[in-house]
Amino acid sequence: MKKFSAILEQHGILTTRRTPEERTKNHIIAIQKQIQQYIKNGSKGDLDLYKLPITTLPNNLKNVGGYFNLPYTPITSLPDNLNVGGSLNLAYTSITSLPNNLNVNGNLNLGNTPITSLPNNLNVNGYINLENTPISKKYSIYQLKRMLLGITGNI
Repeated sequence: MKKFSAILEQHGILTTRRTPEERTKNHIIAIQKQIQQYIKNGSKGDLDLYKLPITTLPNNLKNVGGYFNLPYTPITSLPDNLNVGGSLNLAYTSITSLPNNLNVNGNLNLGNTPITSLPNNLNVNGYINLENTPISKKYSIYQLKRMLLGITGNI
């Protein structure tokens, strides 16, 4: 004898719940759609992805008009030639390197990341936070200032 729930499901009266994996996948798809809508709308204003389960960004994301907030995400890379009109917060992410031609009009927070290198063509008009990173343990502040000529604020 069939279970009552199986009979209801067979007739379209009852549907099974999504698995956690399906919910996560659908959530990531929704986030990607929101980012594409942000790009379509001219990349104006802030882009806040705080604690979202996103590992990559679309390659057509070239500008963020305001603050770009990505802390506590599993992000591993950023698109090349990215321009951020405000500050860029990557604290507590899994990022190990930054893309070519990254321009940040505000501050760059890389605190508590496994970042191991910075590109020569990095431009930051504010300060850069490298606290608790492999880079901060490898180089002194003096060495970092000599290496990072595109940083106008404190390191």
